[in-house]
Amino acid sequence: MPKPWPTGGRFAKPQARRQPSIDLNVEHNKYNSLNEQLAEASLRLRHMRGEELEGLTVGELQQMEKNLETGLQRVLCTKDQQFMQQISELQQKGTLVAEENLRLRSQMPQVPKAGKMTVVETENVATEDVHSSESVMTALHSGSSHDNDDGSDISLKLALP
Repeated sequence: MPKPWPTGGRFAKPQARRQPSIDLNVEHNKYNSLNEQLAEASLRLRHMRGEELEGLTVGELQQMEKNLETGLQRVLCTKDQQFMQQISELQQKGTLVAEENLRLRSQMPQVPKAGKMTVVETENVATEDVHSSESVMTALHSGSSHDNDDGSDISLKLALP
């Protein structure tokens, strides 16, 4: 009976050597595929920016215009939603500030509401109420600034004790 060819020896290719060659081919194919995808995506991006449009057909240009209009509508819608959210948040903050203002006004001592400003000696105010210039200004103005605006200038001198 003849002897079978030897599987070992110096002419035999071991299995370990063939496997990396296959893996390298697979990796090379993946690399080429990803490289092509990158090139296509880069070209589409340049087209979207309005660059390199010379080779496109009228149909491709119309499709691109449609895609850009759709994208712009999404951008505008998202922007409008964010604006509305910010407006809502600011309205809530405004409500909280108004409530706090009412609370503080109810805690403030009663000031005559005659429609005219109450005159206070600045020396007495400075020595008696050094801690709060806001309370002095509030005491000087009864009502809003629009109600008492008669065009006259009023100054307030604050002094250290």
